[in-house]
Amino acid sequence: MINITNESGTIRITDDVFTNLAGDAATSCFGVKGMAGRSKDGGPLQLLRRESMSKGVVVHYNDEDDSISLELHIGVDQGVNMAAVARSIMKEVSYKLTKNTGVPVKAVDVYIDTIIG
Repeated sequence: MINITNESGTIRITDDVFTNLAGDAATSCFGVKGMAGRSKDGGPLQLLRRESMSKGVVVHYNDEDDSISLELHIGVDQGVNMAAVARSIMKEVSYKLTKNTGVPVKAVDVYIDTIIG
């Protein structure tokens, strides 16, 4: 959880806000089939439904500069330029999270876990 304090009070932003915004931003990028995740018992990798896509996002808090870093696990379309898709995701997620929460994004690490043909 991030706490933002100003003269009017304190705002607390939970992981759910960051994961939902990041998942939404990532899946709106060209070539992204969806967020990827594993079941709790470590089963096979699967694309996550819209309502649970935040499970493909991990948030790390950087106490030294009050920023966040993110890990995104995704599935992409077959035949796309994976480096271009990853760069697009990094820019889009960073922009949307900073714009909507005011919290700086230090890093966005994209893990392409599956290719969907």
